[in-house]
Amino acid sequence: MGNKYKKDFPVFEKKPCVYLDSAATAQRPAVVIEAERNFYEAMNANPLRGLYELSMSATLAYEEARSAVRDFIGAKEDAEIIFTRNTTESLNLIAYSYALNFCHEGDEIVTTVMEHHSNMLPWQMAAKRCGAKLVYLEPEPDGSFSEEELEKKITEKCRILAIAQVSNVFGCVHPIKELAKRVHKSGGIIVVDGAQSAPHMKVDVKELDVDFFAFSGHKLMAPFGIGVLYGKSELLEKMPPFLLGGEMIEYVRLDGATYAELPHKFEAGTVNPAGAHGLKAAIEYLLSVGFDEIRKTEDNLTKIIFDEFNKLPYVHIYGSEDPEKHTGIVAFTIDGVHPHDIASILDADKVDIRAGHHCAQPLMDYLKVGNTARASLYLYNDEEDVEAFIASVKKIRKIMGYADYTG
Repeated sequence: MGNKYKKDFPVFEKKPCVYLDSAATAQRPAVVIEAERNFYEAMNANPLRGLYELSMSATLAYEEARSAVRDFIGAKEDAEIIFTRNTTESLNLIAYSYALNFCHEGDEIVTTVMEHHSNMLPWQMAAKRCGAKLVYLEPEPDGSFSEEELEKKITEKCRILAIAQVSNVFGCVHPIKELAKRVHKSGGIIVVDGAQSAPHMKVDVKELDVDFFAFSGHKLMAPFGIGVLYGKSELLEKMPPFLLGGEMIEYVRLDGATYAELPHKFEAGTVNPAGAHGLKAAIEYLLSVGFDEIRKTEDNLTKIIFDEFNKLPYVHIYGSEDPEKHTGIVAFTIDGVHPHDIASILDADKVDIRAGHHCAQPLMDYLKVGNTARASLYLYNDEEDVEAFIASVKKIRKIMGYADYTG
């Protein structure tokens, strides 16, 4: 029992709770909090601009973080790593800078009905503006896509396929490498939302052969406000800047400007070096734990939840029946109880889960369910957490006045 990593996270000492909402945001280990504080205490200056010691230290920390991200996801060079605020901004950058310039009437942009809104709304906008057709892949009950569906929807007209590597509702992992091959065959590109995959599994963008890959620091135990966009350099080179202003220029004239080299062309204004420094610390901490250890923890705890929920006829899990295909994410409903009530009752027992549409309303409509409750696990969870969660779930029907209480 217990978890040797939990002691590394100050929140669990200061605010004891069973935290099962890591798909929304992960808790931060002390080393990440200390790294961000250390930046402000010892390197607090604008990076890339000053020729004095503080600024040069800030620049070094910022660029070392970029190199750490490059190695973390297997990019070929630092220039392919763009720092943003989060996954949402990264995906919007691609939609505005790539899709609006390289997609045209008659082209198709393909995504899925199970995407997070951040990987759907930018493509809705882009399709309307450039005249392309937006096509939605529809999943099987376990979140996978049939070969027939892929053949029907991903055609030679597909210029962009935008898809999450891991669903934030089902937790299923999509075959990104195979999808990339399929899209590239017709001359299109693949954009991958890695918000739910980068914290939980090894990602190698070169091996996957993805064109763009986006993720957020805050789901990976890093500070809020720092995100990453990876893009193949040959694509980034031909894309115009997303935002204009300081730092992304080489030279400004009254009649125009020339833009900076990659990656700075896409990093307008004062950047977030403290967040980047914290992201580097988070990556180092995550790698010290190891993805094998994370997977082992998540799979073990997910199986316990499945085994117990399967004993309760009024609890329904969404996605695969195999707990190992959930990446630590368990979305569920309880007959006759609104997910918001589920979350509120659990909160009274200091068990923190998510309830709602999970920024995936089209998927909720597709499943014909308004909302679900969602428990999501990470490396700091343990069997005691899951036991407390299950014990609280078992009380819900009784609290709501149902006679078939199982506790």
